[in-house]
Amino acid sequence: MNTSAKSEHTGNSGFKKEVLEWVKILLAAAAIAFVLNTFVIANSYIPSGSMEDTIMTGDQIFGSRLAYEFGDPQRGDIAIFRYPDNEEELFIKRVIGLPGEKVEIIDGKVYINDSEEPLEEDYLKETPTGSFGPYYVPEDSYFMLGDNRNDSRDSRWWNNTYVKRDKILAKAVWRYFP
Repeated sequence: MNTSAKSEHTGNSGFKKEVLEWVKILLAAAAIAFVLNTFVIANSYIPSGSMEDTIMTGDQIFGSRLAYEFGDPQRGDIAIFRYPDNEEELFIKRVIGLPGEKVEIIDGKVYINDSEEPLEEDYLKETPTGSFGPYYVPEDSYFMLGDNRNDSRDSRWWNNTYVKRDKILAKAVWRYFP
């Protein structure tokens, strides 16, 4: 009788230990996910066609938060940032104008600092139209455009034209869905 009571007690204790181990594993996984999502990666869903054909509507993208810890955004990077007109929203666009630059769009072509040659932009969905600017990018800010220029609400249309450096969260690095 003594043996069965001891066995019953050990079984209950073993179950509690196993549950405690599972709780520890789940807490560790949650902590790792929190740290990754806060400091290493940014997860973004693409709700519109403003970056087509580079990134399609419905795509899901991972961005590297570390990419800009050791350097600044470069022209041509696809960046995830807080929308200047409503910082609750995240946007994804291509970096076009860098701090201190003059950006002008003439007949759909982008010119930087009065260059004779427009930017080479082989990633564009179609030939852009329209003339905009000139824009003078403030220090510590960036001018952003979508790759689908004829159907993109970007720096050309925002009330707050430029994205401040500290509002750029990540560099888009990988499409994981679909």
